[in-house]
Amino acid sequence: MVFQPFLMERMMSKFEQTVDFNLSESGVHPVLLEELLGDDPKHLQDLLKTELNYPHVNGKPELRENISALYNGASVSNILVTVGAIEANYISVRTLLDAGDEIIVMLPNYMQIWGIAKNHGYAMKTFDLREDKDWSPDLDQLDAVASERTKLIAVCNPNNPTGYIMSTAEMERIVAIADRCGAWILADEVYRGAERLVDVDSPSFYGMYDKVLAIGSMSKAYGLPGLRMGWVAGPEDILDEIWARHEYLAISATMLSNKLATIALSPEVRPRLLQRTRDYIRKGYPVLKQWMDSHTGMFSITPPQAAAIAFVRYHLDVNSTLLMERLLKEKSVLIVPGDHFGRDNYLRISYGLPHDYLTGALDRIHELIDASGFAQK
Repeated sequence: MVFQPFLMERMMSKFEQTVDFNLSESGVHPVLLEELLGDDPKHLQDLLKTELNYPHVNGKPELRENISALYNGASVSNILVTVGAIEANYISVRTLLDAGDEIIVMLPNYMQIWGIAKNHGYAMKTFDLREDKDWSPDLDQLDAVASERTKLIAVCNPNNPTGYIMSTAEMERIVAIADRCGAWILADEVYRGAERLVDVDSPSFYGMYDKVLAIGSMSKAYGLPGLRMGWVAGPEDILDEIWARHEYLAISATMLSNKLATIALSPEVRPRLLQRTRDYIRKGYPVLKQWMDSHTGMFSITPPQAAAIAFVRYHLDVNSTLLMERLLKEKSVLIVPGDHFGRDNYLRISYGLPHDYLTGALDRIHELIDASGFAQK
């Protein structure tokens, strides 16, 4: 079998630390450690006295307690802590599916699960988010492709890269389709809390159906990607099976990450971090939108409802990967080409960033476009 690399992450891992401006990241500007700890000296004192041993392999109980509070009806036994959402996704899928099993993947999406399906011989089907319907999911298409062979339906809500948030009715219909097939739902929900237009968390699939695995992370809504902390929320029996795969892959996240994530998700600190994230998103998007509007007829977008990224359609006669490569080489700016989501003529652009950094990057993109002579479609 020919290995399918994770194109976006390959690109980011090679170049994100070397460019002047990184607009490929999908979270807001990262939190400083002193911002996280705040004014409470007890946090620092406790960290300095930390024995750098293994933590609980499935996550410290205090951390799992804080995570369980994010899901209606969940307890600590319904939470498994992982090394980022990327491990949570991987070991969850590998627990549920064997080669030849059928999986349905929402597109566009964070393409990890699509790549896992390719690399492990799953029978993959897809259903689309419709740009002509503001990126809402085509649930008639999902209903048509789902069958008694379907074992897993993978969704991303709020969506990466479009920022679309599903309605309760849309979520309920996905649950009904999964129930008809007896399939699991894997819901990547790492952007819960990163809403642009409202101050309440997006609803979770957890609790809507007895065969749901909800994936979360400290990276996106909390601005703490460097902690490498994620989790799976789900039924206790299947979590034990996923935990067994976790021991093969990572054993555990670090002790310090467990402690810092516990602080971040405490009732005292979590609201402050979410407000910081929403502030970056709400201040950054108008900057990006004004910049797009200044290039008449060149860009169009369905405004994202959540997340610190925009999935921008551009109307230039140039391939998205080629445009990305030229920006990288000529302007030291990194963006994600639509090709990485199977959609040319799109760019995924970060905007949850400090104003001067964001405008500096956009200025350089303008310079390339202005000097390139790309024909406008």
